Amino acid sequence: QVQLVESGGGLVQAGGSLRLSCAASGSIFSRNAMGWYRQAPGKQCELVAEITGGGNTTYSGSVKGRFTISRDNAATTVYLQMNSLKPEDTAVYYCLYRISTRLGYWGQGTQVTVSS
Repeated sequence: QVQLVESGGGLVQAGGSLRLSCAASGSIFSRNAMGWYRQAPGKQCELVAEITGGGNTTYSGSVKGRFTISRDNAATTVYLQMNSLKPEDTAVYYCLYRISTRLGYWGQGTQVTVSS
C-alpha cells in the first residue's frame, strides 16, 4: 500500500506562484514514476507533469516553461513549482505514484484557484 498526502494548494492571483508537495509513504520504490494530474470543473483529468525515478520529466504543453516538477533525494516527495499562473490553471491537482503504465495510487487532491 502507498499513501500520498498533498499540500500547498490555495488561492492566488494570476501571475502568481504556488508550490505543491506530495509526500509518499508505505511500499515506495524510488524507481517508480510520480506525477501531477489536474481536473477542472466539467473537464477530463489531464497530465500536468511526471518525473521518473531517474529524473526524466514530461510536461503538458500548456504548462511547459511555467511549471517545474522535482523529487527529493529519497524520491518519497514530489514537488510542483507553478509560476506565472493563469486562471485556466484552476483545478483540483492530484498526485500520482505510478505502479505501471495503467496502475497507480492517487492522492486526495488539492484545490488550486487562480483569480484574474
